[in-house]
Amino acid sequence: MKALVTGAGGFVGANLVRHLLETGDEPIAMIRPNGNDWRLAHIASQVRIVSVDLRDPEAVVGAVLEVRPEVIFHLAAHGAYSWQTDIDTMLAVNVRATEALLEGARRVGARLVHAGSSSEYGFSTRATNELDRVQPNSHYAVTKVAATHLCELAAAQHDQPAVTLRLYSIYGPWEEPGRLMPTLVDRALGGGYPPLVAPDTARDFVWIADVCDAFVRTARVAPDPRQPVLNIATGTQTTIRSLVATAQEVFGLRDEPVWGNMPGRSWDTSVWVGDPTITEQTLGWRACTPLAAGLAHLGEWMQQSPQRRERYRSPAA
Repeated sequence: MKALVTGAGGFVGANLVRHLLETGDEPIAMIRPNGNDWRLAHIASQVRIVSVDLRDPEAVVGAVLEVRPEVIFHLAAHGAYSWQTDIDTMLAVNVRATEALLEGARRVGARLVHAGSSSEYGFSTRATNELDRVQPNSHYAVTKVAATHLCELAAAQHDQPAVTLRLYSIYGPWEEPGRLMPTLVDRALGGGYPPLVAPDTARDFVWIADVCDAFVRTARVAPDPRQPVLNIATGTQTTIRSLVATAQEVFGLRDEPVWGNMPGRSWDTSVWVGDPTITEQTLGWRACTPLAAGLAHLGEWMQQSPQRRERYRSPAA
């Protein structure tokens, strides 16, 4: 399978490129000009890398026509991190680039698998499923909803294979330094804890290898036009209190954490979990990596090289 991966220099993208190499597929990594490609450095000799500014729709279409992939994994996004606040860039990368990729995909007969976000649903009091009304609660979430609708429109109007995978809280190797999971593991390896928000804050944590499996399965299975959106979730809600308790067991932590020494964020909530039932029925996919195993794997990965350990080392609280 010849696959174009946008956002290949990012966390999920770099993992997906590696996954495709391992499965014998042919990934082409698309990164932004002058982007930080440190996640791809170790595999640069094994994969073709193309530099394209996703804010330029003509360049995006041109790149697709040149590469002529069988599938496009559209993982690039702007606004997912707290420091990415420029709305024009969100619209250009999350919306206009999606439309350009859809156009390119139509012209070369490629499938498109789009990385959506659980934030499209907004706040809820229960596990969300694909039939729920979207209620985006940020500019980023609004643009992700728009991109999902563009994929649905392409499928309806052009009979185009375009599926959105709504990702919940993905974690694993190559995640952005400073995020919760790598910071938690880094501190735990040293016998301590990172700054923590309120203990009842909840997330649905999904191990990255399971996510990559979901993307590849989606590309290989004939899409059901009645189901253009699929949740990539475990179906299990984990509070920060429960996450820390699991880390205590995995890393043998003895001291007790201090709660609330990190300010709450506008998106924090005590209910955040996805229902993966339709995904399992459609793809035969299920998240199969328990949280404890994922934390242990992440700890092992972080310690495999001094350079990696240093990159993820967080300052003392």
